[in-house]
Amino acid sequence: MVTLILLVLTVSSLLYVFRREAGATAALGVLAILGVAGLVFGASLLGLLLLVAAAAVAVCGLPVLRNRWLSPRLFAMFKKVAPRVSDTERTALEAGSVGWDGELFSGKPDWDALLDITDDGLTDKEQAFLDHQCSVAAGMCNAWDIARERADLPPELWAYLKQEGFFGMIIPEAYGGLGFSAKAQSLVLQKLAVNETLMVTVGVPNSLGPGELLLKYGTDAQKDHYLPRLADGREIPCFGLTGPRAGSDATALPDTGVVCKQVVDGKEVLGLRLNFEKRWITLAPIATVVGLAFRMFDPEHLLGDEEDLGITCALIPRDTDGMEIGRRHHPIGSPFMNGPIKGQDVFVPLETIIGGPEMAGQGWRMLVECLSVGRCITLPSGATGTARYALGWSGGFARIRRQFNVPVAEMEGVQEPLARIASMAYIAQATVRQTANIIDHGQKPAVPSAILKSQLTEFQRSLLGDAMDIHGGRAVTLGPRNYIGIGYSANPVAITVEGANIMTRNLMIFGQGAIRCHPYVLEELAAKDADDLKAFDSAFFAHTGLILGNAARALTLGLSLGLGIGRPTVPFDTLAAPYAQDVARLSAGFGLAADAAMASLGASLKLREMLSARLGDVLSNLYLTSMVLKSWQEGDQVEGEDELLHYSCRFLLQRAEQAFIELFDNLPNRALARVLKPIVMPLGRRWARPADALTRGIAQNVSKDTALRAKLLAHTWDTQEEGQQDNPLARYNALLADQERAEPLYRTLTKAYAKGELPAEALHPEQRIEAALAAGLFSEDDARFMREHEAEVLAMLSVDDFAFDAFASAKENVTWHDAA
Repeated sequence: MVTLILLVLTVSSLLYVFRREAGATAALGVLAILGVAGLVFGASLLGLLLLVAAAAVAVCGLPVLRNRWLSPRLFAMFKKVAPRVSDTERTALEAGSVGWDGELFSGKPDWDALLDITDDGLTDKEQAFLDHQCSVAAGMCNAWDIARERADLPPELWAYLKQEGFFGMIIPEAYGGLGFSAKAQSLVLQKLAVNETLMVTVGVPNSLGPGELLLKYGTDAQKDHYLPRLADGREIPCFGLTGPRAGSDATALPDTGVVCKQVVDGKEVLGLRLNFEKRWITLAPIATVVGLAFRMFDPEHLLGDEEDLGITCALIPRDTDGMEIGRRHHPIGSPFMNGPIKGQDVFVPLETIIGGPEMAGQGWRMLVECLSVGRCITLPSGATGTARYALGWSGGFARIRRQFNVPVAEMEGVQEPLARIASMAYIAQATVRQTANIIDHGQKPAVPSAILKSQLTEFQRSLLGDAMDIHGGRAVTLGPRNYIGIGYSANPVAITVEGANIMTRNLMIFGQGAIRCHPYVLEELAAKDADDLKAFDSAFFAHTGLILGNAARALTLGLSLGLGIGRPTVPFDTLAAPYAQDVARLSAGFGLAADAAMASLGASLKLREMLSARLGDVLSNLYLTSMVLKSWQEGDQVEGEDELLHYSCRFLLQRAEQAFIELFDNLPNRALARVLKPIVMPLGRRWARPADALTRGIAQNVSKDTALRAKLLAHTWDTQEEGQQDNPLARYNALLADQERAEPLYRTLTKAYAKGELPAEALHPEQRIEAALAAGLFSEDDARFMREHEAEVLAMLSVDDFAFDAFASAKENVTWHDAA
């Protein structure tokens, strides 16, 4: 019995020490004290083993002893297995900042630090712009006209965008811009996502491009000249980065700029001779100024001793001799301006380098630093806005579309995708808003930018597929009435650009985060590069303590939460607290698994992209869950939102656990995998797919005129003003507002027909309405209401048809089949 008691005390005490990362001295004390106790109380063998363990901890754990023999050997081994970090990788790693992503990597996230990043909302100016100018711009869009008739925004919309400063949201007011916060930029793009061409046209100049680069790195002269002109639309910018051989691997630019001298207007000018070929450049066909990334060389040493100066960014006017620009690509599903740019022996002065000649070779750093912010905003905001509209349209359509005498929104087969859309919209809104707010507090979230870009555009792909399924034939028949089909076909653009999702998921999220966000890996690599044994010893053994701490936290949290005992305190209400506690548990498991993967695979982990992707999936889902919890905690909840919170958190945490399972199933070191799995998931899975009851409740709420639907559809174009294009969302909202009156009348018609109280030939709703009036079942007011209501329902269910030869661009090639 004494032995058992001592054994339990030893294990529990060490778990406590490890969980608190109390260090070798505390562990040594536990082992020594319990070892002596074993000898005193008759458990001699266990006491002796504990004292031997204490001696081992002293020799290996106490700095004064380990530095004499262990640390030098570990350092030598580390130098051999540690991955080499290239200059371009180091630049990317040093770009941006570490915030909540670092907390999740630590395995002990500080929730108070996240909640302390308060959201002050929008300014009056930002809110007014969102309410008025964005509604006007959205109301000028006819998707069919833009996509199929003119392949462009209408000229009056271009003029309005320039007049109202849409292209200068990120430019400070001192330069004539709007000077909007990241939150405001995001909400503007969400509202404009009613039309993907409009959203992209406004989003790109306010994302990675000349405006942002000039703001951060431009000379005063460059800022004074270009920023006011960019703000008011006199200049339309584009940025040429990708090309035929440099897409996701942007550092492999084959485009060159060679330092040379050339006589210009009778004067010898020091400049660059550029040769380049760019593709897929948004706004290129109409751009007046081109930002260009290229590799800069100085073979004649006109600037100094270095020949290869590295990636450089310059700003080149459209009319520069030798530049070919103006042709267009045809992006799938959307005619936003996109095209190639070529240049052969294009000469520009050195002053065209963004930031001036002293910024030569700094282009890669400039790009990755800007990308960490821009990638958090444009495409994630577009995806979030798309989710809002897809939910609004789908919920409205599902409620008014009747089959088998009931709205299809009452059918569970439709409720399942409808709830999925609602959850993804809810998650996306929370994540974009909270991350934009983090940016407004001065952070530059590099790893979260990759999470948002890949995860939310994948959400967009999924929910648009669900929306298409719900709409059925209404959505697969293109024409002016189809408000979703063109956006659905354009979705692959978002998946592909600004870092293709395949690359982002497999290489960037964990690949960058493993070094950038880890509390100690960057310090260890820096110690290796500096050959600093003391710094390595400090970082390595702190890292060891973190590994033991995460193992103890993952195991004890997994047992306590699974058994419902000893739940840790978190600063959330009773509904959100269990999810926050589980994020903490899985964060500890993630930290442990990440270290295990890096230790067992070393530099080869770079090549094991599927394992890296699964680790990235864990981190991504924990980040998304955290943003949902923060949004819930500081927001004003509405009726029915609790169901959406439960559904969304369970959906995300189930995905995180699934990623863990797949990681453990495929980790090459099988013995390590068998040890990790019971530590990280001691009681197996905790989360299943959201329950059917949640699905039914959410689908009901978002397909009716409810507070939850209104909250999810906030910041959309939902009004219909005179002179504006048709707004299907406004029409659906109006129909749902009448649904409370209409539904009992529909039931009256159905029951009366089934009882034979209406003529058998009254098969159309319109016929039944008139028959019900004649039979005294409807009052004149009811009949008038139902006539108008059903006419609008039919209008929203109708699709377009065209002349037989309408889609043939070469009419002479049309085959006129003989119908006879």
